[in-house]
Amino acid sequence: MQCPRCKNEDPKYFYRDENQIYCRKCIQFGRVNIDDVIQPKTYKCKKHRVKAHLNFELTDAQKKASVQLKENALKGIDSLVYACCGAGKTEICFETITAFLNAGKKIGFAIPRRQVVLEICERLKKAYPRLKVIVVCQGHTDVDDGDLIVCTMHQLYRYHQTFDLLILDEVDAFPYKNNDMLEAIALNACKGVKVMLSATPSRQLLLKAENGQLSIIELFVRPHGHPLIVPRCIILADFFQLIHLLFFMKRHGGQWLVFVPTIAMADAYGKWLSVFMPCSSFTSKTLCKEEILDRFKNHQLTVLFTSTILERGVTFKGVHVAVLQSSHPVFDESSLIQIVGRVGRDPNNPTGHALLYADKKNHAIKRCIYALQKMNESLLDLHECSG
Repeated sequence: MQCPRCKNEDPKYFYRDENQIYCRKCIQFGRVNIDDVIQPKTYKCKKHRVKAHLNFELTDAQKKASVQLKENALKGIDSLVYACCGAGKTEICFETITAFLNAGKKIGFAIPRRQVVLEICERLKKAYPRLKVIVVCQGHTDVDDGDLIVCTMHQLYRYHQTFDLLILDEVDAFPYKNNDMLEAIALNACKGVKVMLSATPSRQLLLKAENGQLSIIELFVRPHGHPLIVPRCIILADFFQLIHLLFFMKRHGGQWLVFVPTIAMADAYGKWLSVFMPCSSFTSKTLCKEEILDRFKNHQLTVLFTSTILERGVTFKGVHVAVLQSSHPVFDESSLIQIVGRVGRDPNNPTGHALLYADKKNHAIKRCIYALQKMNESLLDLHECSG
C-alpha cells in the first residue's frame, strides 16, 4: 500500500473504513484513499514579457551563480544553491524565474515558515511590480492562483503536478527538515525543475550532489565582500549568562536579537527587562507579530528576546545577536549558523557581535564555528585568485 499523496507505505498510518483504505499520515490535508488518483487542478498560465527590477547590481559571483542556475533549469537539471546567509539566494533565482515567466511556465516559491513567506513575497512584488504575486499561508488562503505563487511547504498539497519551476527555500528548516510527508508533497507539486536553497544543506542533499543527482552551486561571499561573522563562545553557568550579556550590551550598545531555547524564557525576559530598557519578546505565540517587528526595525526596541522563529529569513540592519544556553538541544549546527548569519548583512555595517553563551562547548557550537571559518577561507581563496 502507498498513499498517492504523501507516498507513505507504513501500515500503521493506514485505516480501513468499510471497503476503503485511507492514509492517516497526511489526513490534515483531507482524506485520500490509497486507490485514488489525484487529479491536478488547472491554474492559469500565460507568457509574460518581464524582467526583474533591482535597485542594485548583482556582484560578479552572484551573476556567475545566477547564470549557472538558469542554464541548469533550462536543461531540466535540479539544482542545490549552497550559499551563506546574506549571499542573496533569492536574487540569484530572479534570472531563472524571469526566463520561465516569459516562456509561459508556472512557478512556485515555497518556504517552511509563514513569517519568511510574507517577507519573500514583498521582495518578489518589488522585483516584478507588474505581476500578480500571491501569498498562500495561514491567514492567506482565499486566493490560491497568481503569476507567482509564494507559499509555505504545507500549502503545496494544493498544487499537485502544477509547477514547471519549484523553488524550495530553507530546505534545512523546521518543519520541512527530515519530514518525509512534506518532502513527498513538494515532489508531487513539481512537474518540472526543482531548485533548493540552503545555507546549511543536509548531508543527504550534499550526497545527492556528489552522486550527480543534483547540480550544486556554491556562493560563500556576501555582496559587500566582507568575511562572515564568526561567533565568540562564552562558557558560563546558565545563571550568569544573562548578567554577562547585559553588561556587554551596555558597554557596546547597538540593537540586539537575543535567542533563548524556550518560548517561556523569551516571554519572561522580555517582560522583566522591559522595566529597565526598551525591549520585548517575539515567539510563535506572540500576538501582533508585524507590529513588534516594525518597532524593532524602526529602532524603537533595543533588545528583542526570541525563540528560533527568527533564526532565518529576516534581515535587520546593523543588528548584533546573542544565544543564551546555546548548548541546549534546540540549537543545532544549522540553527546556530542561521542565527549568526543575522549579523553583518548590511553593506554599510558589515561587522557586529555574535555571542554564544553555553555551559560547555558542544558539538553543534564547534561545527558552527568550523563551518563559518571554512566559508571565510573560501572567500580568502577567491580574493587571492582575483589578486
